[in-house]
This record gives sequence, structure tokens and C-alpha cells, in this order.
Amino acid sequence: MKKIALGIIISATLLNCSKIEETVNQTVTSAKEKAQQKTSELVQETVNEQLTKLVNAETVTFSSVFPNESNLVLENEVGKKVAFPNGTPFYVFKYKVSDKDLLLKTLVEQPTSDEAQSTKEFQKVDGASIVEKMTFFEKFLPSNTFDMSFLDDIKNDKSIEYYKVKRFPNASTVIYNPKTQMVYQFVEVKK
Repeated sequence: MKKIALGIIISATLLNCSKIEETVNQTVTSAKEKAQQKTSELVQETVNEQLTKLVNAETVTFSSVFPNESNLVLENEVGKKVAFPNGTPFYVFKYKVSDKDLLLKTLVEQPTSDEAQSTKEFQKVDGASIVEKMTFFEKFLPSNTFDMSFLDDIKNDKSIEYYKVKRFPNASTVIYNPKTQMVYQFVEVKK
């Protein structure tokens, strides 16, 4: 009888030890996952802070970059100037415009510092390479610099129009949505 009772106690002890070990393993795994998640969040936050310091984004107006804007009326204008570590500025504008043709004409008529490197007409282009470049650029831009959520819209909407305007030193890429009349303009300053 003692042997049976001893066998039952040993079996119960082993079963309880197994359950305790399983609980400990689950707790350790959960703690590791939480620690990895917190570490990833902290690293991303630190990277964003450092990129923001490096990139130096500041608010700008369309008229400060394009002073000869004639009768152009822009609504809901948002503009950012991004200065990369090498000192080259890059402008990003978002606005609504009622007259796309006037916008393109205004950009083409902007003064240039080198007519030989400039064009006197805008060019309608395929948007695939533009979307690809912007997707690449988005990876390096700090999350709080500019809202790039419109990328999903332009990837899926076939009615979006893309234009290039080259007036040295400014090379503009204009993305126009005819449905909403929203414009996203990227201005690269050439040196």
C-alpha cells in the first residue's frame, strides 16, 4: 500500500513539475516577445528622431519657391523643405488647384538660371517610375515629416496624371488627381 501511495505521490509531483515547467516556458517566451517588441519600437523611435535631426524639415509656401505664380489659386496648401546632410534642398507640396493648365503654365514660365538646362514646356510622363522612386524615398523620410499615405491612392488610381517640369535649378514632378483636383508636387533643386 505504501508503494502505491508513494507511486501516486511521485506521479502527481512529476505531473505538477511538468505543468510548472510549461508555465515557466510560456512566461519566458511571452517576456522575450514583449522585450523584442519594445526594443524594436525604441530603435524605430530613435532612428526617426535622428533622421529628423539630420534631414531638417521645415514648413515653406509655394510662393517662396515659385515667386512668379501669376493668377494661380491654391487651396489647402502644405509645403515642406527637406535639407539633406549634403545641403541639397528638396521641396514637397500638397495643394488643391482648380486650373491644372494654369499651374503647369506657371511652372514652365518660372525664371531659370540656365536656359540651356531648362525646358520651355511641361512633359506628361508615365507614373510607374515616379511611384517607385517615391516609395523608395518614403523609406528614408522620418515618419512625421510629410504624410505619404497618398501613395496607396496613386498606386491604384489609373486616372492620376504625372508631369515633369524642368526649370533649372528646380525640377518639378507634378502628380495631379483629376477627380479631386489634388496636386502633389516634388521639387528637386539641381546644383
